[in-house]
Amino acid sequence: MPLVKLIADSGSTKTEWCLVSARQKKFFFTQGMSPYFISGVQMEQILQNELLTQIKKINIDELYFYGTGCSNPENVKTVKKSLQNTFPEAQIDVEHDLTGAAKALCGDDKGIACILGTGSNSCYYNGKKIVKNSPGLGYVLGDEGSGAYLGKKVIQYYLYKTFDEDMRARFDARFATNSVEILNAVYKQPLPNRYLANFAIFLAENRDHYMVENIIEDGLNDFFFNHINKYRESWSLPVHFVGSIAYGFKDVLKEICETYQLDLGKVLKNPMDGLLKYHSAN
Repeated sequence: MPLVKLIADSGSTKTEWCLVSARQKKFFFTQGMSPYFISGVQMEQILQNELLTQIKKINIDELYFYGTGCSNPENVKTVKKSLQNTFPEAQIDVEHDLTGAAKALCGDDKGIACILGTGSNSCYYNGKKIVKNSPGLGYVLGDEGSGAYLGKKVIQYYLYKTFDEDMRARFDARFATNSVEILNAVYKQPLPNRYLANFAIFLAENRDHYMVENIIEDGLNDFFFNHINKYRESWSLPVHFVGSIAYGFKDVLKEICETYQLDLGKVLKNPMDGLLKYHSAN
């Protein structure tokens, strides 16, 4: 009897699931399940309330979970336990979302794989595993080029009054917030990285203004300078990207790659299609 597989790509903001059987593929979404921000108990609640209600009583044979924060062995244990409690009969494999991105982007080939979504990360993938990984310092100290990083720049431009009157008016019309609410959300409320990333949409919606282009170009260039340029392999292998920020600003990525004389590879909005292709061949 053909195996039923469940594949998950989990970021800080959302998790995309694909149920694969001999007859069909079904896609589902739940909120993100980063073990840095939610507990194992909370994960099980998400699985019970948001996933099982959609997939009903289908028996899962194999579950492949690629998640943010799953480079840490303790986090892997937490995630795997929550998944095993929910799917006791399944064979479960938990790996870092960067591994998932590398498999989706590179398949069985060598390359530089990058994530630019709510957070950011990168690696050199040798076709089988991640060999090098530039340190990911999270949204407070790092995450250059990510939605949280770019969103933080938008807020800074607004609160520091760096935006001109036109841009301040656009910001006020778009978000209807103030400094008290912003600072409370960033410093006192849960999941501040998601909150910050929400402001990156302002950049996509206002690309006719030079200040917006400056934020985008500087933020993405910071990612190249601090990470891509550290891989000597980037000069001879394609540099691939996945994530909402990468996909939304792929024209800027192309320009920066040309400036650094790098070979821009695939730019995907999300890794699921690549992961489906990978797991159908492996």
